[in-house]
Amino acid sequence: MEVSRGFAAIRGIPFEVIDTPGAYSLVPITEEERVTLSLLLGEDVGMVVHVIDARNLRRMLPLTLQLIEAGLPLVVDVNILDEAERIGMKVDIPGLERELGVPVVGTVLTRGIGMDVLKDRVAAYVQGVTSPRLAALRRPDRARGA
Repeated sequence: MEVSRGFAAIRGIPFEVIDTPGAYSLVPITEEERVTLSLLLGEDVGMVVHVIDARNLRRMLPLTLQLIEAGLPLVVDVNILDEAERIGMKVDIPGLERELGVPVVGTVLTRGIGMDVLKDRVAAYVQGVTSPRLAALRRPDRARGA
């Protein structure tokens, strides 16, 4: 249940990056969700990159909708696309972006696939902001060290 902090530059823009414990909801049930909610609503977060598991969209999208409803600046990263495709799932990234009304990218982060697009979308979204913080919401299974 650890929050990790660091600094990075994406396309020349400096960021403080905050990696939170995983969450499924902004209505906290677990301690991980309480920590994440406290950070998101209690700190000046300039951007949220919500990393969701492509294989579990139905379980992950309710939090995405809550983040949108909360008015948080958001980029959605649909990760693990390779494994989703391997089990016969196809994720319509442009369609999801149209439906959600926020930037959505598809990635396979373990192999670096889609990283350039993710960096471009994050940089484009925050142009004009000097030092935004990124809150990277991890998959809940990572919060338990899995």
